[in-house]
Amino acid sequence: MAARPTRPPIAVTGLGVVSPAGHTPDAFWHTVSTGTPTATALTDTALARHRVRLGCRVTDLPANGPVPAKDARRLDPFAHYGTLAALAAHQDAGAPEPDPGRSAIVVGNAVGGRTTSDRESALFTTAGPLRVSPLMPLVTMPNAAAAQIAMRLAWTGPALTIATTCASSADAIGHAALLLETGRADIVIAGGCEATLTPVTLAAFGNLGAHSQRNDDPTRASRPFDTDRDGFVMGEGAGFLVLERLADARARHRTPYALLAGYGSSADAYHLSNPRPDGAGAVTAMRAALTDAGLTPADIAHVNAHGTSTVHNDRAEAAALRTVFGPHGVPVTSTKGSIGHLIGAAGAVELIAAVQAMNSRLAPPTANHEHTEQGLDLDVVHGTARPIRAGAALSNSFGFGGHNSTLVVTPL
Repeated sequence: MAARPTRPPIAVTGLGVVSPAGHTPDAFWHTVSTGTPTATALTDTALARHRVRLGCRVTDLPANGPVPAKDARRLDPFAHYGTLAALAAHQDAGAPEPDPGRSAIVVGNAVGGRTTSDRESALFTTAGPLRVSPLMPLVTMPNAAAAQIAMRLAWTGPALTIATTCASSADAIGHAALLLETGRADIVIAGGCEATLTPVTLAAFGNLGAHSQRNDDPTRASRPFDTDRDGFVMGEGAGFLVLERLADARARHRTPYALLAGYGSSADAYHLSNPRPDGAGAVTAMRAALTDAGLTPADIAHVNAHGTSTVHNDRAEAAALRTVFGPHGVPVTSTKGSIGHLIGAAGAVELIAAVQAMNSRLAPPTANHEHTEQGLDLDVVHGTARPIRAGAALSNSFGFGGHNSTLVVTPL
């Protein structure tokens, strides 16, 4: 193990999730750890002629949650999911009441209120401009979730939104750690939220060739690193973590789930949709996160891979993992086999899975993975969950536009 940097340890003291796999950390972990796929057929009338008619949808939200039904109707689903998950994380952390001006919120989101913008655009076309809601700009803005969370907690410190596509919420968590390490905040709720299961979005990704078109067999459609994969499956939801300095957590008698030990980011500077084939940008992010944590590759017991189930991403990430860890060097899981690709929320939700895997010493299986593509040379956990040794966990998030983000967590 390399020498650890001299800075205050950052503790994870609260978890909150809204996902196709469940709306509590325990329910989410049960689904993921059993490798249960959540993709279903989407029966929206507007999808009848689409190439893509499947996705991982959030269902069964509690009717009497912390956001009243009247308020929820004035939120786009992405902000609704984000507010629910952030408030759940706050409660899980013991409902801390810090100095409001020293309390921060950092949200990752890629596209904002796509559900509302698509609906209002259709209304403009069919009924005219006077029927468009005057609230549309406020409901669809990408920072709507951060604003809602701040208002409900009455926290007056930074309330930020980061948009690096599929790396957004991982970068949000990394930025939250920087706020704590530099003394600019005493507690941060960080994560991400997304709701892009709309006809226009699905049509675009279907036409791009990035989304699975296995409409007749949706539960088997998301197949990360598998020979028979044909694209990602869109998901939706939110994940948030409460972060604070370890000394502050102990002062209020909270036992952390983990320490957020390392963060690394990079840009491919290569292509809008495809990663560098050799995974060089991902290598840079992973090595930066390990250096930030004061760890070596040998200290990592499990990797939660970005693993989208697209041909280009899986090959590039496999090349990067081989460079950092060696062939078959570390057990690898892609949570997207179970929950699909949550775009801007993916990094936070998958970091929650990485924390749970680390603490249970159990690597969840990559759902639907049957045969690793020849030449990837990865140790992909599949079939059933696998016991793993004690050690740190690494979580990758890579976004369209060449954004790479890696987070490392360690046990106490």
